[in-house]
Amino acid sequence: MKVGTDGVLLGAWASLDQKDGRILDIGCGTGLLCLMAAQRTTHYGSHIVGVEIDPESMLDAESNVACSQWKERIELHNLPIQEFHSEESFDHIISNPPYFVNSLTSPDRARTTARHTSSLPFEVLTNVASKLLAANGRLSLILPFGALADITLAAVRSGLFLRRRTDVSSKERSAPLRVLLEFGHTPTTTIHTTLAIHTTDGDFTDDYKNLTKEFYLKF
Repeated sequence: MKVGTDGVLLGAWASLDQKDGRILDIGCGTGLLCLMAAQRTTHYGSHIVGVEIDPESMLDAESNVACSQWKERIELHNLPIQEFHSEESFDHIISNPPYFVNSLTSPDRARTTARHTSSLPFEVLTNVASKLLAANGRLSLILPFGALADITLAAVRSGLFLRRRTDVSSKERSAPLRVLLEFGHTPTTTIHTTLAIHTTDGDFTDDYKNLTKEFYLKF
């Protein structure tokens, strides 16, 4: 799976801080979010766990992690998140989950697993996250904007409430295509912001550059 804008956005946007001693990436794919989380927490050394169901993606993740300077802090597991068990809770869970609900599946098995909710329904994702999160932990996700109502309802049913939301549009003054979300166990007022990736002229916006500059050589 290629490195995509969705993963980079989530990895840069998630509110990681020094209280996040343990971070879990659900559906870690080739390890992008694990590596971004490790980079962002270098100065306080969070332990990061990645769980991925697809064996070929896991091979890529293992290779990518092994080539990084953070390999001692990243632990990978090749299994469905429903079968993952941990004696310790997590301070932050991040996930770029599958999101196609009523679409045709791809003949490419790995692509279907990565993109179709049949492999990880929203209700399963939020239930698992709720059980694995510490009392003050947060769940951070990126999804198509049209999935906002479904994921929010699934989260509430799992005892998780929306804390932060950023609507992401491809261009300034365009309708949002993606939404970045942070959930926690305690109900609170939602902080709602917007982000455009490109200006109307096609350049990257300053907001997008400032958010992602630590991860792109071109910035």
